[in-house]
Amino acid sequence: MTEHPVDVARHWRVVRTETPFEGKKTSVRTDDVVMPDGSVVRRDYQTHPGSVAVLALDERDQVLLLSQYRHPVRHKLWEIPAGLLDVPGENPLHAAQRELYEEAHVKAEDWRVLVDVYTSPGGCDEALRIFLARQVSDADGDRYAVTEEEADMEQARVPLSQLVRSVLAGELHNNCLSVGVLALSAALAGDGLDSLRPADAPWPARPFES
Repeated sequence: MTEHPVDVARHWRVVRTETPFEGKKTSVRTDDVVMPDGSVVRRDYQTHPGSVAVLALDERDQVLLLSQYRHPVRHKLWEIPAGLLDVPGENPLHAAQRELYEEAHVKAEDWRVLVDVYTSPGGCDEALRIFLARQVSDADGDRYAVTEEEADMEQARVPLSQLVRSVLAGELHNNCLSVGVLALSAALAGDGLDSLRPADAPWPARPFES
């Protein structure tokens, strides 16, 4: 019996690869992969630069939320600030601080790594790091100019306890929000927030320079 499961990196042999679609930020790759029994199977998946998200918690245990239209699912979803790693090897903390500023015009003094996940490992190689940001306040200067879907965003602050109930009730569906609030709730009920990893903790899925 495995009492302490840990994910392990593996690289099964690829005998052929192609990219049938290449987009601005993501692409589709097709690999012919050798299975343990020697057979070769084809696997199609989306390649992704990686993402960061920020669960910003204020002094009243409220979480900063944004509501944004997501066309693929035809929903306007409540989310936490998030965005892509724009440059290969980009420091994820710097990216998270940028997204918090650009999407919410907010800054934070205390940063921790909350959780690292692969968002959909059966069909996409996206790696996501969710940060916990505390000691939040309004950012200085002018607000960042937003366009397209972001121009219609709403902002709210909702108690963490209410968000946990809403996630479990099936009322909130964004993966960053759901994973983030449940992880934060578990940390608070367990070893506490001081036990969380530092903001510059290594991230093997998306290595970076400090």
